[in-house]
Amino acid sequence: MTLAARLALAVTGLAASGLGLSVLGMSALSVSRLAPIPQQATTPAQPPQFLPIEAQWCLEAEPGPCIQLEVPRTPRQFAWGLMQRPALGALRGMWFRFEPEAPLSFWMHRTLVPLDLIFLRAGRVIAIEAAAPPCPRLPCPSYRSPGPADGVVELDGGEAARLGLRPGSPVLIRWNGAPSAPAPD
Repeated sequence: MTLAARLALAVTGLAASGLGLSVLGMSALSVSRLAPIPQQATTPAQPPQFLPIEAQWCLEAEPGPCIQLEVPRTPRQFAWGLMQRPALGALRGMWFRFEPEAPLSFWMHRTLVPLDLIFLRAGRVIAIEAAAPPCPRLPCPSYRSPGPADGVVELDGGEAARLGLRPGSPVLIRWNGAPSAPAPD
């Protein structure tokens, strides 16, 4: 089963369970080709998730700084994203991977701090939504990729500009060792 199909099943199941996720939701993400699920009131806040650092994006400058990346693996980790998280700090982020590439839409529901959403495709930055503000209550605006994308990196608001990232910037993300299999939800 493809990741998109697994996410569609997970989103449907999570929405039915009252988490109130939507195609324009999923905490910070959604794949636009999934069937829409109406935005609805969410359940009481859950604690934030803190995932292991599994990858890094080293920038071109010599010696380039490396952004340490958490990588969500399961539908639930994707759905929860950076909700309820305090500021990540310099050179820290979360990398959402998509295979195959697709138009993507993220939102900022229940985030605590502004985030830079860096849309990626084929080893390049294709767009940056700088300092997308938190959205404590529904409805929340969504931030869309300008076309198909194969990933999004979320950083603290302003971090992309501080690092000199812009559309066209190269992206070379490396795993810290072999990528692990997703844990069951």
